[in-house]
Amino acid sequence: MTCEPTRPPDDIDIPALREKYRRERVKRLRSEGQEQYLRTTGDFVDQYERDPHTPFRPRDPISEDLDVAILGSGWSGLLAAYHLRVAGVSTFRNIDLAGDFGGCWYWNRYPGLQCDNDSYCYIALLEEMGFMPSKKFADGFEIREHMQRVAKRFELYQGALFHTLVRAMRWDDAIKRWRLQTNRGDDIRARFVIMACGPLNRPKLPGIPGIKSFKGRAFHTARWDYGYTGGSEKEPVLDRLANKRVALVGTGATAIQVVPYLGRYCKQLYVVQRTPSAVDARQNPPTDPEWVKTLLPGWQKKRQANFNRGTNEALRPGEPDLICDFWTELSRNVRARLEAMGWEKLSTEQYLRLREEEDYRVMERLRRRVDGIVKDKETAEALKPYYRFGCKRPSSSATYYETFNLPNVKLLDVSSTRGLERMTETGIVANGIEYPVDCVMFASGFEVTSELSRRWGIDVVEGRNGQSIYDHWANGYRTFHGMTSHGFPNQFFIQFTQGGLNASIPATFEQQGNHIAYIIKTALERGLKVVECSQQAQDDWVKHVRETAIDNSQFQQECTPGYYNNEGEATRRWFLGEPYGPGFHAFDKLIRAWREKGDLAGMIVEE
Repeated sequence: MTCEPTRPPDDIDIPALREKYRRERVKRLRSEGQEQYLRTTGDFVDQYERDPHTPFRPRDPISEDLDVAILGSGWSGLLAAYHLRVAGVSTFRNIDLAGDFGGCWYWNRYPGLQCDNDSYCYIALLEEMGFMPSKKFADGFEIREHMQRVAKRFELYQGALFHTLVRAMRWDDAIKRWRLQTNRGDDIRARFVIMACGPLNRPKLPGIPGIKSFKGRAFHTARWDYGYTGGSEKEPVLDRLANKRVALVGTGATAIQVVPYLGRYCKQLYVVQRTPSAVDARQNPPTDPEWVKTLLPGWQKKRQANFNRGTNEALRPGEPDLICDFWTELSRNVRARLEAMGWEKLSTEQYLRLREEEDYRVMERLRRRVDGIVKDKETAEALKPYYRFGCKRPSSSATYYETFNLPNVKLLDVSSTRGLERMTETGIVANGIEYPVDCVMFASGFEVTSELSRRWGIDVVEGRNGQSIYDHWANGYRTFHGMTSHGFPNQFFIQFTQGGLNASIPATFEQQGNHIAYIIKTALERGLKVVECSQQAQDDWVKHVRETAIDNSQFQQECTPGYYNNEGEATRRWFLGEPYGPGFHAFDKLIRAWREKGDLAGMIVEE
């Protein structure tokens, strides 16, 4: 399946829109930056972090020596374990606070949950597992069940430690191992550690004055309470909300999916919005079995490459868009204009200007779509996104905007006050008006921040001579290939640091997991006690990354505040790290060539 470019409006005033974007951004800026959000610690742990899905099972503390400890069991941890198993490394454990494999797909079970990327690209190991998603945007439970099938087939459960949180990890040079202390009293001495913590694992809460005073029911959408709402993940009939007044705080990717269900079942729904999302129409057809029959071996990698070019880079001359949705529309339209004008005639500056122009046109199409659906003009205007495409995670839905036409649904736009003013014992206060509610649901996302201690939730991570990784990276990442760092031997990172970035995030993690498994396998086969990147290799890589970087700082500084730009803190690193400028596939070629040499170049080894 391929598709034609869209025809967004061209009767727009770009200078006027640019100024409108600026004003809307300034209106939402907060001096606290990322500190406007509360950490789920102390009194909030039991209420907002406890696992509602899997019963906690007591166990005795573990004291053991281990080849590899993998911190995390989401996509990054699962793929790290998969590649270790394929490489023949047998003694390893996944360690996670969750009760099972799945990561964000374990925690997120709210009604309407679906993948908002093309499932045929997003869901890893489709060919390896002989599995095909049931539709273009797969349901959350389908993704989680696939991940757990992977874990069963490759016998990952036998070593997994769930409901276990690593509190501290320190390099012990005397035994050439990492010592891990956990909340279960464990003392695990791991030869290697893979930091596969992921960016979507810890809930965050808006720092609303009076949040602790509210006496009604309150929960985070990543800890959905079907006991309160009624229904279930696979049958989201929320019948227990029929007499309930509910406030949903947040209008990001989660809210786009959950609002239609709340609007359908609540007595009264208040949707609290600081910044609107850009929401396109969603076409979600079932998987065509005839199309599946045409697929040749290697089809998923080719599709992921096409998606990556259509989202992160640029479609090649004559290359079809295989994805055909809101993620790739901008590149598809730009390519069509370039083909009409002649690719070779444009300079880089002219190309960027053309892409910016098309960006404004696409966003205007999305704003006019709101007018065509939402009947109340004031509500429609508040729902319009005034920022560049990609400033906030784009979404799609067949029913989100339509929900605001229901008589029991009210949008509370709190952009002028930069959020809710406060919470009381019985309700919320927005724009000077108190709204009594029975339940507050926080769709405020995860700790996707530049502050790694918040993202990982590990108090202490100390390498050689007690050096903290948090201090080591305080002023920017310092890595070799994005996966190792000098002074932190036998430690590897499946993260957004200084490596390749694919538009399908699990593809990024799979690339890193495969590379790390090679290094660990090589070290074990050669009897190496320590592998650590040299200072020179690290310095050379950081220099290379920054010399070849695509500077998006100006774009980020102009974006509306959100987790993409650390709430407008332009001086802090981007949540996606420092992606390798030449692109994901150029990076893949580079590290593949490094592995083929077989000499662990740039690594210090100790036997």
